[in-house]
Amino acid sequence: MTGRADTDDAADDKGRHRPERPRTDYGGAVYGALLAASVVAGTGALGPYHRVGLVVILLVTGLVFWAAHAYSRLVGERDTYRHPTWAVIGRVARDEWPIFQAAVPPALAVAISPLLGLDLEGTAWFALSVALAEQIGWAGAAEVRAGGSRRRVLASGVVNLVLGLVIVILKAFLHEH
Repeated sequence: MTGRADTDDAADDKGRHRPERPRTDYGGAVYGALLAASVVAGTGALGPYHRVGLVVILLVTGLVFWAAHAYSRLVGERDTYRHPTWAVIGRVARDEWPIFQAAVPPALAVAISPLLGLDLEGTAWFALSVALAEQIGWAGAAEVRAGGSRRRVLASGVVNLVLGLVIVILKAFLHEH
């Protein structure tokens, strides 16, 4: 996931200068993956659906939330962006792009599910699993990139697993009712 166009230029824990490197918006990726998981879980409550419909819902929802986040950031940081230029708008849009990018793997999971012989219910669980694995993976990657200890990487994984399990429980509950 790429995002934030600026660079990570900071000192490490001992005050030494770290080299510049492009920043990755792990928060947007984690959020987008959780959003995709929610979309998959929510569609199960609507009854039978077509795979193409779920792919479209995932991608359109990702696009809408990406645009909403970019817009809300421009509005919310109005004191910073008093007169936003096209360059600023483009940078903010790129910064928020990982929200949309996170919808792509679950959408691809849905698209390839017939090749795996999955029925619609199996497709939904497969897409949900992909979204949750992505969410946990990006959260762990953020901790590793930030130099977090093993304990912090594990804690991040557990927190995201719990968030994901809430979605799994919701899907199971909606499927039964």
